[in-house]
This record gives sequence, structure tokens and C-alpha cells, in this order.
Amino acid sequence: MVLVDTSIWVEASRRDGDPTAKLGLEGLLEEYEAALCGPVRLEFLGGARKPERQWLSSRLDCLPLIEVTAADWETAVAHSWTLRDQGETVPWNDILIATIALRVGMRVYARDRHFEAAGRILGLRLYEPGYCGRFNPKN
Repeated sequence: MVLVDTSIWVEASRRDGDPTAKLGLEGLLEEYEAALCGPVRLEFLGGARKPERQWLSSRLDCLPLIEVTAADWETAVAHSWTLRDQGETVPWNDILIATIALRVGMRVYARDRHFEAAGRILGLRLYEPGYCGRFNPKN
């Protein structure tokens, strides 16, 4: 399973969005490998336009939802300090998403550079789609 960040959902939902993100998300969805967490669901649906809200919500409801635990919040604080001590200021929601992924052992599919810092400093594994967006189980 791969935890898909808001940056991918937004890019894939844009009419003129990056085809690489679109194909990568499609590959995960086709293989039933895409997962959500509460912060991503809130970010994506919270920014949805009124006519699209119900439709998008119903589509996301079929994906596995990784719950945020009380321990995730405490670990996220520690991760935030670690990142900051290394000169990286990362938004709290991205730190929480990275923390959840680290806890459950999932890779994160994102376009946001903050996740690259989390990968370098915290050991977060990032997902890269395979050829033509196909699911890549190896990276």
C-alpha cells in the first residue's frame, strides 16, 4: 500500500494536471494499492468546490483509511523537532502524514518537496511509479 498525499490528488484532479501524477495515481488505484489518512482526506475534500464535494467524497470512501492515533501526534512533534534541527521547516500536516506512513510502513506518493526532506532525515520512503504510471512494488 502507498499513502497518497494531497499534492497528488490535487494534481491528478486538475484538467491540465501533470500526466505523470495522473498516471501514477491511476496505477495505484487499478492495483488497489492507494490509501488515505485523515489529514489528506481533510486537505483534499476541504478544498473541493461545492459541485464536486459529494462525488469526490464518495470516490474516496472506498479507499483504506489509515487512522491517526494519539501516539502519532506525539511522534509528529518529535519529527518536527528533528526536521527543524536539520534546518527543515515542514508544515505540521505534512509531518503528521509522514509520521503516519512511518508508523504503518507505507511509502508516500507526493509532489511536495517537504516529503523529500522527511525521506532524507526521517527515513520516510517515497513512492515512484513504474513505467507509464504502473504500480511499482519495489521502490
